[in-house]
Amino acid sequence: MSSGGAIDYRGALEAVERILNRGGNAEDVLRAVLEALHSRGISFARVQLAGSDGLTDGFAVGEPDEGIAAPVVYGGSEIGSLELAVDDRAFVERVATLISHYVVRLGTLGDAICGPRGRSAGSS
Repeated sequence: MSSGGAIDYRGALEAVERILNRGGNAEDVLRAVLEALHSRGISFARVQLAGSDGLTDGFAVGEPDEGIAAPVVYGGSEIGSLELAVDDRAFVERVATLISHYVVRLGTLGDAICGPRGRSAGSS
C-alpha cells in the first residue's frame, strides 16, 4: 500500500473530476488522472486495457505495490482494469467508473497506444 503518508482521497477525487471535466485526448486525460492520484499520496496507479489475450499494459505511475484492482466497465463490458496502491475498494471502483469513458476511447485506438505485446507506445 502507499507508504508515503496519508492519501488525500477527497482531493484525489476532486482532481480526477476536474481533469475529466476538462476533457481532451484519451491518452493525455488518463495520464493526467494517474499523475493526479500519484501526487495525492497513491504510490502506484495503473490502467490496463482488455484485449483478446487478456489485460495489456496501458499506463502506470510509481513503482508496483500491493493494492486493489477494479474492472473498468463500459456499456456492460469489461474494457480494462484500474489498479491503485490503496486499501479502499470503493475509491478504486469509483475512479474506475469515472475514467471508463476515456478507457473505452483509448481502447478503440488499438495498437496506436498499446503494441501487440501490450507494451505502451513510447516506453522503453
